[in-house]
Amino acid sequence: MENTALPFTTDPATGPLAASLGDRIGPWMAAFEAAGVALAVLDGAKPELPLLGCTAAFTARGGPGALERLRQAGPAAAREAQGRAFRAADTPPLFLAPGPSEGLLLCTLPEGEGQEDRRLRAQLALSGSAAWEWEIATGRIAGDTQFAAWHGLPLAGAALDPSGFFACIHPQDRMRIRLGVGGLLRGAELFSKEYRLLGPDGTVRWVQARTRCWPDAQGQPARLIGTLTDITEQKRTEERLRIAQSAGGIGTFEHVPGFGTAAVSGTFCALLGLRPVANLPVPLVNSLVAEGDPSPFDRAPPAAPGPAETRAFRIRRADDGTPRWLMRRGEYLRDADTSELRFSGVLYDVTATQEAEARLRTLNEALESRVAERTRELDRVWRVSRDLFFVGDAEGRCVSANPAWQAALGLPAAGLPGTPLGALVQDEDRDMLEAALAQLRHGGADVAVELRMRHADGTSRAFSWACIPDEAGFVAAGRDVTRRNELEERLRQSQKMEAVGQLTGGLAHDFNNLLAGIGGSLELMQLRLAGGQVAALPRHVELAQGAVQRAAALTHRLLAFARRQTLDAQPTAVNVLVEGMLELVQRSMGPHIRIETRFEPALWLTLCDQNQLENALLNLCLNARDAMAGGGLLRITTANTALGVAAAQALDLPPADYVRLTVADTGSGMDAATLAKVFEPFFTTKPLGGGTGLGLSMVYGFARQSGGQVRIDSVPGEGTAVHLYLPRHGEAAPQAPPAAAAGLPPARPGRRGTLLLVDDEPSLRAVLREALDYAGYTVLEAEDGAGGLALLRSAGPVDLLLADVGLPGGMNGRQLADAARQEQPGLKVLLITGYADAATLGADRAEAQMEILAKPFRLAEFLRRVERLLP
Repeated sequence: MENTALPFTTDPATGPLAASLGDRIGPWMAAFEAAGVALAVLDGAKPELPLLGCTAAFTARGGPGALERLRQAGPAAAREAQGRAFRAADTPPLFLAPGPSEGLLLCTLPEGEGQEDRRLRAQLALSGSAAWEWEIATGRIAGDTQFAAWHGLPLAGAALDPSGFFACIHPQDRMRIRLGVGGLLRGAELFSKEYRLLGPDGTVRWVQARTRCWPDAQGQPARLIGTLTDITEQKRTEERLRIAQSAGGIGTFEHVPGFGTAAVSGTFCALLGLRPVANLPVPLVNSLVAEGDPSPFDRAPPAAPGPAETRAFRIRRADDGTPRWLMRRGEYLRDADTSELRFSGVLYDVTATQEAEARLRTLNEALESRVAERTRELDRVWRVSRDLFFVGDAEGRCVSANPAWQAALGLPAAGLPGTPLGALVQDEDRDMLEAALAQLRHGGADVAVELRMRHADGTSRAFSWACIPDEAGFVAAGRDVTRRNELEERLRQSQKMEAVGQLTGGLAHDFNNLLAGIGGSLELMQLRLAGGQVAALPRHVELAQGAVQRAAALTHRLLAFARRQTLDAQPTAVNVLVEGMLELVQRSMGPHIRIETRFEPALWLTLCDQNQLENALLNLCLNARDAMAGGGLLRITTANTALGVAAAQALDLPPADYVRLTVADTGSGMDAATLAKVFEPFFTTKPLGGGTGLGLSMVYGFARQSGGQVRIDSVPGEGTAVHLYLPRHGEAAPQAPPAAAAGLPPARPGRRGTLLLVDDEPSLRAVLREALDYAGYTVLEAEDGAGGLALLRSAGPVDLLLADVGLPGGMNGRQLADAARQEQPGLKVLLITGYADAATLGADRAEAQMEILAKPFRLAEFLRRVERLLP
């Protein structure tokens, strides 16, 4: 017969042994193999009774043939033969018994005299208990390894006599077990008792003893075979349960509906105020139950076993008359002896719970009243609040809006439902709105966003929105911050002016130096010309021109820093920006402070407002200067920084790449208390009148608006380092404008066109006229806008209008250009300005045939711009 379920291998030490027996039979099959037991395991759940495995002894003693006859007899015969022998001609008998798991069938072969004993021993071994035998004739008691260990025997098979066996039993249990064994010897078939077993090391073990008496051929008791199962942990659990029930005030009881008494625990009696007894009359218990409340006992059982109704009822204790609430829980079970349904349940005191529920009901009633009042208050807030309330669905469409929309934006609230919020927002802010809505859809608990809303009259108002999600969409509250933003902008400009004021002293000194160089060069040129020494003139001209260029650079930087403008994020090369600011920084530091720079050679770009970054850098440098009153080192460094998850969380930033700009000094430093407040608006450590306290708060606001962060490291007495993190930008670096070529273009013979030059500065007008004459142009002059317009009307058409923007007399250069184009449509215009704020030129300043040239400028650049307009 094939054996596919139990592949065997041969081991010199153990003999044939199963290598893999499956999850159900593997743990114990090898033990039967080693013991030489003739055993086979069948799958009794299948009609063909497939063989799962067998021992070598079973195969050697003809077991396969007997199995074949069993299969031929069919599953019904196998079921009938369980618990006895299946016999067929020419094959040994098979003893069948159910296996340890459902569906398994065990088959064993006899070994002559004592086969019944060995079969029982094998089946008992499956339980994991200790197996033992008592030969009555000789008084020899022996068992397996577990039995030997529990009774202090040296090895399995070592024997005890009856006196030694009973000596191992706890004295309080010994007589009870003697009587039970005596009953077996007098004809009782089975013995099942629990008792305490004394171990050789003094330990006490609870065991469940199950024993059967096997008679000899004459029917006299010949042998006791049994098992001992360790139930110590079960007893401990029962004891813990008893203690827990007692400590928790849980009483247990059993009752068969229709019976007049119930089996109860001591705690059950204590709950009712009665003395502890094992059984209580049902009428006595019912007499303690409050009138109208249900009894803990049912009059009739349910139709089937299962959980019973949980019920609470009131009693009045029998001892002191105290009213208490009790709770009954339990289930109906099928009684093994009578097949009737019996109730097994618990009883416990729930007075505190019931009283708490009563208080809770009272509170709920009061809460309902307060909720109603609160609802009325919220309704009043909804109707009278000046803030905008917007309830939207998941797609951002309006579900409802409060009446404040009418006053704030001129939009009736009744007409808003169904309108997308995006339709009420300025086009430039819709991306921010979509990002906020996406954050709400993905679980954002509290989303804040500032949006410019459309007013019914076509203007816009800035609103700060706080949004929270709800089941159907979101709820948002918006507050008008237009005025606040205007005030903040004024504060920022005031802070700029404060910084400009701090720069004034150093710049005045520098400009005096530059003017001295220009004036000295001109005086030397006069001396050389008077003496006819023209060979030295170029050197003096070069010196004067260099001083002019340095003065122009300082002027441009100062005006650019001081200009007013909104945030304009652009790809920015921080190294280039810092280098452009260095001269301005150096002029403001003074000779007692040394400046050092360390630039990352391949620094990434960042996307930010360049003017705000310049503002932040200069403020940090001025703060460093003030901290180093006695001199020191100012170090400006840049670096690429890739923030991982942990580092980004520490900086309250998302993990990404950042450009880091650090301004460090060796000044007085700050303590922890000062560091905690440095970003607060108007906080300053400078004396009264020494500063507004807005510098670092502006730097912090700029960094956060740009998607970055600011961190400060400072040690008192050693210095401070301020780290400005700005997010990396992936676009290409902005290209620097090509440097202008030096020198005037060569003079051209003849007249090349007529130009109208309008400037209120006579010296500048004279220089420009001479340069234009040199270049071959005919020049008409005027000193203000009105004179220029009159000259244009009287002299006839001109080819180009050259006008200073800052003209006196009520008409600036741009207004002159507009009026001139009404007189002469298509007139080409070159506006000259000394202001940094190009907004004074109008929104359409870049229109065709009009260019702007900033002062101061080189004459060569001036003539190239003229030639570009008049090729």
